[in-house]
Amino acid sequence: MRLLNTLLPAPWLSGMLLGTWLVLARTVTPGQFSLGLLLALGIPHLFPKLQLSGIRLRRPAVALRFIARVAGDVVVSNVAVARDVIRWRWRKPASRFVVIPLDLRDPLGLAALALVTTIVPGTVWSELAADRSALLLHVWDVQEESDFVLQFKARYEQPLREIFE
Repeated sequence: MRLLNTLLPAPWLSGMLLGTWLVLARTVTPGQFSLGLLLALGIPHLFPKLQLSGIRLRRPAVALRFIARVAGDVVVSNVAVARDVIRWRWRKPASRFVVIPLDLRDPLGLAALALVTTIVPGTVWSELAADRSALLLHVWDVQEESDFVLQFKARYEQPLREIFE
C-alpha cells in the first residue's frame, strides 16, 4: 500500500490528467495512452502543490447548478459572438475592460472563476489585483458596465463563494 501511495500520491489528479490527455488527443491508441499515463504519474511528483488535499465542496447542489449555468452561458455566448462577428460591418461590439470588485478570496474559487471567464466566449481574464480585491476583464460587448458587473457577480462569483467559502 505504501508503494502505491508513493507511486500515485494524487490518484484523482492522475486520473483527471490521463482523461484530459486522451480527450485532447482525441484517440485512445496505445501510444497516446502510454504518454498520458506517463504524464499522469509524473506530474503529481514534479508539481506537488497541485495535489489538492482537504478540499470540500460546501454546497454540491449549487456546484451542479453552477456547472449547468456555465454550460448554458457558453452556448449563448458562442451564438452572440458569432452573430456579432457576422454583423461586424453594421454594428461593432462595445468592447472594453471592466473592473470587477471581488468578495471571493478562496484560491480554488478564484481558479474556477478564471476557468469560467476563459471558456465563456466574450470574456478574457486580464489581471487580478495583488490583494485579490478586483479582477480586470476584457469583455467583447458591454452596453452598461455597472449592469455587467452586477450580473457577473450574481451569476459567477456568488455561487463560487457558496461552493468554496
